Amino acid sequence: MSDHHNNSWLTERAHQAMLDNGFEPEFSDAVYAQLRKIVDGGQPHRGSDVQDLRHLLWSSIDNRTSRDLDQVEWAERLENGDIRVLVGIADVDAVVAKGTPIDVHAAQNTVTVYTQSKIFPMLPEALSTDMTSLNQGEDRLAVVADMIVKANGDVPESAFFRAFVHNHAKFSYEEIGEWLDGDGEMPEELQRSPELKAQIELQREAAKRLAAYREKKGALEFESIESSAVVEDGEIKGLVSVRSNSAKKLIENFMVASNVEMAEFLEAKGFASLRRVVKEPQRWDGIRRIASEYGENLPETPDQPALAAFLGKRRAADPEHFPDLSLSIVKLIGGGEYVVERLGEDAGGHFGLAVRDYAHSTAPNRRFTDMVVQRLVKAVIANQPSPYSDDELADIAEHCNLQEKSARKVERKMRKVVAATVMQRHVGENFDAIVTGVTASGTFARILRPPVDGRIEQGERGLQVGEKVRVKLVSADPRTGFIDFAAIG
Repeated sequence: MSDHHNNSWLTERAHQAMLDNGFEPEFSDAVYAQLRKIVDGGQPHRGSDVQDLRHLLWSSIDNRTSRDLDQVEWAERLENGDIRVLVGIADVDAVVAKGTPIDVHAAQNTVTVYTQSKIFPMLPEALSTDMTSLNQGEDRLAVVADMIVKANGDVPESAFFRAFVHNHAKFSYEEIGEWLDGDGEMPEELQRSPELKAQIELQREAAKRLAAYREKKGALEFESIESSAVVEDGEIKGLVSVRSNSAKKLIENFMVASNVEMAEFLEAKGFASLRRVVKEPQRWDGIRRIASEYGENLPETPDQPALAAFLGKRRAADPEHFPDLSLSIVKLIGGGEYVVERLGEDAGGHFGLAVRDYAHSTAPNRRFTDMVVQRLVKAVIANQPSPYSDDELADIAEHCNLQEKSARKVERKMRKVVAATVMQRHVGENFDAIVTGVTASGTFARILRPPVDGRIEQGERGLQVGEKVRVKLVSADPRTGFIDFAAIG
């Protein structure tokens, strides 16, 4: 196969991967019929229960390429030194009613699936990138999390209400992050508007408080290196690494706080809800083994603060290799899952975030669970009964867990196809790698620069997850996405 694959070949592969994994890659005629009605009807009616907060200097920070904007932020410093933070979340439910064709499609796919050649949106793009997106310069309905952040980062009080908002400035993680981290110039919009500059600085201060509070509790700070394809004229030219920065951390901290407060709000109001849970790691012994290689002794039972302290130490000592260590530990902790928290029950907390109550709520344009949580919160605000029975919520949680795994399979498959396309040119070369999986079907590793996964076909005996290894690239097949290494040395 030639080095120059056009994008349509990759798009076909992505479409097939979606079908193979139980997704509906296309919208039905019923969805399009409903969409036409929604678009013709214009923005939804603003009821008397909706506060008009368009005058506040809301802004958003997201990926440079993002067009489905789920949240906007605003903050103010109170006289006693507390910071009040408002997070406005796109009110998707105001446009997409429960049980309608668009909702049924979203309930089936449950997530937007991102592949490097094509995005398969959970909602039609006329909604997710327009009518229900908090786009710059537009008036939009939102569900607002209103939180008081103390100097120590505690959030003792929060409130939820519906509001009319206006995004005054759309920023990217890259431009804000580079400025905050001292690597880049201040974005032009901030130079022009001292008020906006003060907003971002105050938001960052609030986010740092929130982070410090969770760190005390033992929140785990990881760092990953994601790969992103460089596509020019429909051809894949290479892979680049994408790293975290202060702007991403700012938004992550606001998202975590909103998700925690929303979960606690529903519980306090006597509503069952969908929770995101990461249980205590079963493979704690593996985590202890890795720590011992660095001369650190972790307790015999899972201990968040001890693990957090170890990670903090390693980040400071060797920032260059910290993403590799993060990857090993994340694999051993295991993934999250959705569960129903019924009344009077404790569904469990989120080990990685060191929080007891956690509900996904801040991305309703691209995650069905967040649409569901939004409907529950709006029902409480409106003093109405829950729109979902406990059994319905349990079915949704189970299906979302399945589809999340399937989405990862699709994304992984397409990442492999893209990676194999790029790596064809490097067969025979040697790379530093880290062992990411030892299973019945083989031993897997990720090379670090560029971040690419493959299977170790030779010399794999005795290797363990988290171990560093030098490998030679034996083969790369774009048709299957298979990349094979041989361990050397």
